[in-house]
Amino acid sequence: MSTNFDELLDELVVANHILANEKVVDSFGHISVRHPDNPNHFFISCSRSPEIVTRDDIMEFDLEGNSVDGSTFRPYGERFIHGAILESRPEIHSVVHNHSLSVIPFGVTGTPLQPIIHTGAVIGQNIPIWDIYDKFGDTDLLVRNMEHGRDLAKNLGQSTVILMRGHGCSVVGSHIKGATLAAVYLQISASVQLQSMQLGDIRYLTPGETEHCTELFYSDLAMDRVWENLAARVTRES
Repeated sequence: MSTNFDELLDELVVANHILANEKVVDSFGHISVRHPDNPNHFFISCSRSPEIVTRDDIMEFDLEGNSVDGSTFRPYGERFIHGAILESRPEIHSVVHNHSLSVIPFGVTGTPLQPIIHTGAVIGQNIPIWDIYDKFGDTDLLVRNMEHGRDLAKNLGQSTVILMRGHGCSVVGSHIKGATLAAVYLQISASVQLQSMQLGDIRYLTPGETEHCTELFYSDLAMDRVWENLAARVTRES
């Protein structure tokens, strides 16, 4: 494997630790990255809590969720979220799935989650909500196969975030840093909105403000600065 390839998988491990340290994920949740040389494959940890993921835990799958590296590790049951989204969105290279407690209320109440702070503009306007019940009836709410995953991906459309009723959310990005930091600031934005709703009427970001702030969010300066800080925080607090 090349140095760049090694760096990609190391970054995937760091992303797991950042998401855990920022309380975006707990014992559950996961992040994937598309194979840089084979767009029909992706990498994701075996079934472990993100906080303790190591490089040796990383597995390789095709987009149908089949292990292709001969690993005997137990895979995540919801790897189909990643395969289906990567299948439907060729420009996306990383997917985060989590159960953030700040985000879940907006998927079950009819109160829309909207951009409210400049750093949270990345969540976008008109965030879709996927309700597995609508097509599949009573289930355990988990995305257990590609049929579930493709229905989720269809509802995601071209959005960055999709809420999953009674379950959590999925967040996408063109690279690991983008998906990771979008998931972090999604949680922050949801928390700020929940607090603001207790005080009175909210003035949300306009579509134009959302666009400009999102452009800044994805700039190299912003990405590198935040990533460096959150990665260092993992080291300091470990």
